[in-house]
Amino acid sequence: MMRPHKAPVGRPGLQATTLDAVRQDAAHCTRCPLYKDATQTVFGEGRQGARLVFVGEQPGDSEDLAGKPFIGPAGQLLNRALQEAGIARADAYVTNAVKHFKFLQRGKKRIHQKPNAGEIDICRWWLDQELALVKPHLAVALGATAVRSLTGKSLPVMASRGKVLPGLAAKRVFVTVHPSFLLRVPDEATRMREWTAFVGDLRKVRELMEAA
Repeated sequence: MMRPHKAPVGRPGLQATTLDAVRQDAAHCTRCPLYKDATQTVFGEGRQGARLVFVGEQPGDSEDLAGKPFIGPAGQLLNRALQEAGIARADAYVTNAVKHFKFLQRGKKRIHQKPNAGEIDICRWWLDQELALVKPHLAVALGATAVRSLTGKSLPVMASRGKVLPGLAAKRVFVTVHPSFLLRVPDEATRMREWTAFVGDLRKVRELMEAA
């Protein structure tokens, strides 16, 4: 049986001393209605002492079923881009702003639905605890949902892309697109241009980390 969390919405104090403890607690989360249809909570993955954190929007269909972040098409694209940019995913911590899959059922397919502001803000409870334990030097916001969760502000991604912004639980936030953006590009020429730009953003991240 799911057990509800009574803690207030907002930025928490540190609730646990290890990521495993927070992960176990998050597995029972009922803070917003998204848990009702999702298969499971999809928590972050990686080293507690990682200096670099990647934050996406929410788990997709593959992630919801497997219980691991960024293993579907967007995750595979992220892995390729990280490799090309010279960043080892194993050295980073990877998570999402929202921990449950939000979708619309159409026949046998589950169609991704963007989390709303309330869902993002409520789920910040978990992201803040992850960041408080990992203590990254830099958090990379992959898309608008991650930007809102990390900074507390709804900012246009393209206007903020490539910039380092002040964050909440993570003090420094680098903004770029979500890799799923590349999957939606309709033509090959634009797709290659956007791929080059995305890898370029990740190379900037690597340079920021090397300079730290």
